Amino acid sequence: QVQLVESGGGLVQAGGSLRLSCAASGGTFRRYAMGWFRQAPRKDREFVAGIMWSGVNTDYADSVKGRFTISRDNAKNTVYLQMTNLKPEDTAIYYCAAGNVIASLRNANEYDYWGQGTQVTVSS
Repeated sequence: QVQLVESGGGLVQAGGSLRLSCAASGGTFRRYAMGWFRQAPRKDREFVAGIMWSGVNTDYADSVKGRFTISRDNAKNTVYLQMTNLKPEDTAIYYCAAGNVIASLRNANEYDYWGQGTQVTVSS
């Protein structure tokens, strides 16, 4: 059983930056693909970014491409989401997810474990 704990959320002004972290425990972190998803009020959960176990292959939603960067440190069992040039529409709860067998990083149904989420609020 893998446990995921997100941190780093908060309130930031538009144009600002935040770095989210997701610490994993209870499993072999380096074997898992990792993803970040978000859910805004009254909206469906959406894919933000994903990274395969090796750290080489990544994928981003079009809405964050060029502004967000996903990375992982397998020695620290942690995945990061560096967010820059934040916009009010980035306001959401951000969730970290881990999956053992992932064909598409964008598909939430392929992930096995989820964190509790961290709130990101971007003011205009």
